[in-house]
Amino acid sequence: MGFVDLLQSIIPPALFFSAPLIFTALGGVFSERSGVINIGLEGLMVMGAFVGIVFNLAFADVFGGWTPWVSIIVAAIVSAIFSLIHAVAAVSFRADQVVSGVAINFLALGLGVFLTKQWYGKGQTDMVSQQFFTQDIPLLSKIPIIGEIFFQGIYLSSYLAIVLAFVAWYVLYKTPFGLRLRSVGEHPMAADTNGVSVYKMRYIAVILSGALGGLGGSVFALTIALNFSHATIVGQGFMSLAAVIFGKWHPLGAMGAALFFGFAQSLSVISGGVPLLEDVPQVFLLIAPYVLTILALAGFIGRAEAPRANGEPYIKGTR
Repeated sequence: MGFVDLLQSIIPPALFFSAPLIFTALGGVFSERSGVINIGLEGLMVMGAFVGIVFNLAFADVFGGWTPWVSIIVAAIVSAIFSLIHAVAAVSFRADQVVSGVAINFLALGLGVFLTKQWYGKGQTDMVSQQFFTQDIPLLSKIPIIGEIFFQGIYLSSYLAIVLAFVAWYVLYKTPFGLRLRSVGEHPMAADTNGVSVYKMRYIAVILSGALGGLGGSVFALTIALNFSHATIVGQGFMSLAAVIFGKWHPLGAMGAALFFGFAQSLSVISGGVPLLEDVPQVFLLIAPYVLTILALAGFIGRAEAPRANGEPYIKGTR
């Protein structure tokens, strides 16, 4: 196997597995940059996966080939609304943000499994017929070597995630909105004194994290799982949270960490075509993403500095 062939077998699957993590990690960045810890990323992904699959099954005949795209938009909207539970608890009621996030995880999974049982009479939905498919990017796929590696047999959702990471970076660091959002996560009292509504910015940030988490969950469901059950999203949200921390609460850093974790997830798929991995037991490759996540955080978390007010409820008029 040539070097180019090796890269062609590694990069597309790595991008494929990274996309849901990138979307969800970006949501985590927005929420935590505003000062709200979001342990509920897993639950938001579960809700997105559930809504994306159910909508896809219900409206496949209506929207045809556009069904997966409409499905992820609907999933993002519903997950954004669902995240209001966390926003109300953490921002308005000043509840413990970790406990609220864990509650979101349990509630989303319980609700999804219960409705699946009620609507489909079994523990999982049917398989979707309108899913995302790989395709070649016009013009770019014709570029020698680079086109073969990066633009042939690619899911468009992978590049959408990467583009969105740069958009998130621009919004957070180059716009007045981003400055206000970061200010309420660093020093909410100072932001409030300067006329920035801390509650409003934190609500917006949590809702954005809900939309992006739902987007990540639905993309995962419509590219990898293709149905919904209790085991559709297992650890993806926590891996995204690890990407947020590993990436130092920065959109591009989170994207880089998500790409790393996505590559680790792809090892079990590409192992048959990579000489160095052919003889590695499959079970080791399946646990590799989680082991690498733990090792990355264990060696890095002490050096990463979270936003100063992250996890601290704000009471107007107090320091």
